[in-house]
Amino acid sequence: MTAPLDIIIMAAGRGTRMKSRTPKVLQRLAGRPLLHHVLDQAACLQARRVVVVTGHAAIEVEAACAGPKGAGAGFDLQTVRQEPQLGTGHAVQQAVPLLAGDGLVLVLSGDVPLTQAGTLAALVAAAGPDRMALLTVRLPDPTGYGRIVRGPDGAVQRIVEHKDASDAQRAIGEIYSGIMAVPGRLLAPWLARLANDNAQSEYYLTDIVAMAVAGGVPVAAHCIDDALQVAGVNSPAQLAELERAHQLRQAARLMEQQGVRLADPARFDLRQDVRSGAPGELACGQDVEIDVGCLFSGRVQIGEGARIGAYCHIANARIGAGAVIHPYTHIDGEAAGVEVGDGALVGPFARLRPGAQLGREVHIGNFVEVKNSTLADGAKANHLAYLGDATVGERVNYGAGSITANYDGAHKHRTVIEADVHVGSNCVLVAPLTLGAGGTVGGGSTVTKSTPPGALTVARGKQVSLAGWKRPAKQPKG
Repeated sequence: MTAPLDIIIMAAGRGTRMKSRTPKVLQRLAGRPLLHHVLDQAACLQARRVVVVTGHAAIEVEAACAGPKGAGAGFDLQTVRQEPQLGTGHAVQQAVPLLAGDGLVLVLSGDVPLTQAGTLAALVAAAGPDRMALLTVRLPDPTGYGRIVRGPDGAVQRIVEHKDASDAQRAIGEIYSGIMAVPGRLLAPWLARLANDNAQSEYYLTDIVAMAVAGGVPVAAHCIDDALQVAGVNSPAQLAELERAHQLRQAARLMEQQGVRLADPARFDLRQDVRSGAPGELACGQDVEIDVGCLFSGRVQIGEGARIGAYCHIANARIGAGAVIHPYTHIDGEAAGVEVGDGALVGPFARLRPGAQLGREVHIGNFVEVKNSTLADGAKANHLAYLGDATVGERVNYGAGSITANYDGAHKHRTVIEADVHVGSNCVLVAPLTLGAGGTVGGGSTVTKSTPPGALTVARGKQVSLAGWKRPAKQPKG
């Protein structure tokens, strides 16, 4: 494409059927606002400028355009307000003064999130400096959509909105998606001629199609069969339907392109990392198995032959080859990330927090939490334990109920457990301290000082047994 591409995104609607205080274009699909999906499309097309037309809840929508990392990257992003909202043509009228007029203008909707960049590129290619192009789709039930009216030669003549269509026109199955590409130099004069003498007393952008035909400007229709790409969101039910369709397609791509074994593709979710705003990205080696109900977000890598149990949540983590993540495990690396070594066993009901780094064949069992800690090869913490700000050596056995007391109320301190240490059950390790290599800590100990290598350390109250002791008994009534 030789002419520069400018994009207008219509995002002014109220979305009353959503029954939500959140603006419609900020409702979330795969964890991301609908509008962000559309901005991604603009980035893929290498647009020169993007103008987002806001109206209802304009301040929130404008903030969402500027806030996320990467939103608007690669193009000039601006917003303009449509007040009051008098139709699609009126919305585009507000944006045109911000465009140079020397390029091609692509009009998108902020509530249509799943149009593929390749489809839009084909639409842009079908247009040109003296030709406009419409993205159309054939639907078995076109109720509510503008119909594509063609002449005897098959050429597009105009678009008729559903409320203004005759019975014969309503029988047409090809509908206008709401997406068009128009030469910039022709758009402004056409918009100036729009009238609102229709059933809704609005200024329809679709009326410029008839103007183009009357002026001898060819109108191309790029027709697709994939209705999901042009599906908009107007209600919670539609949003849920689109979410499941989108997730099913992501699951299909994983199976087809990476060979992932999904127990049930209909119960799989790949979402945005809500903290960074980045889309979800899941890269898997061969023979990865993922059970039902798992949710992935952020950037996740899973090594060859790894198995993910049911109902796990994994975000911003690398899972090594042959590792097993048992059901109901929560792994969230946030910015620091989480590393799970080859052959490691984690869960069920385990939690790995940012900075957790597990070596090869490490065992993290049920109800064990690890944060900002490194566990070397073969270390084990199998039950009901906490490791925070710790460095754990090879083959350490960390007993049930034991914790590192890493916070003194003002600062975090580190615990170092050297190789081959055995920590008994129900121990408290008060950082900062180092447990020397090969040492043993007796169960129930509270350790406040570093220990030498190979030593047995016991730090607990002396056991006392009183022979013949009787428990207190209730006195009989009366």
